Amino acid sequence: MRRVVTGLNAEGRSCVVFDGEVPRHQPAANLIWRNSLPADNSGAADAAVPYGMDLLHDGGVNFILTELPPGLPGSAFLHATDTIDYLVIIAGEVVLALETGELTLRAGDLIVDRGVIHGWRNDGTETAVFASVTVPALPVGKGRTV
Repeated sequence: MRRVVTGLNAEGRSCVVFDGEVPRHQPAANLIWRNSLPADNSGAADAAVPYGMDLLHDGGVNFILTELPPGLPGSAFLHATDTIDYLVIIAGEVVLALETGELTLRAGDLIVDRGVIHGWRNDGTETAVFASVTVPALPVGKGRTV
């Protein structure tokens, strides 16, 4: 997948500062971009650092590409974060597991996950691909578990 990031050049004019593949530092989840709140749009450093769960709870906003291969053994890893997550299923199918049940999501489906206990699983035959944006939020229920 192609990632395009805009910014300013040395003359202060709008330009493309990154144009290429999404940086892949590890399997599964990889950051497309990351910023603090409020966002600081100055500078030209690449904010796509290696993804880690700790990034969900340091006050920053994350734009993540997840590629979930099919057939991983076991059930979905149930967890909660103190974030609101906006997700778009790009390819394949993914199962969203909740405490009260599960549902299958397909390419084009949009999800707003509001910090509740949830997990992801791929029961399909192809890699599921989804993009998400995580934004810090006040805890709900018992709060984060990771």
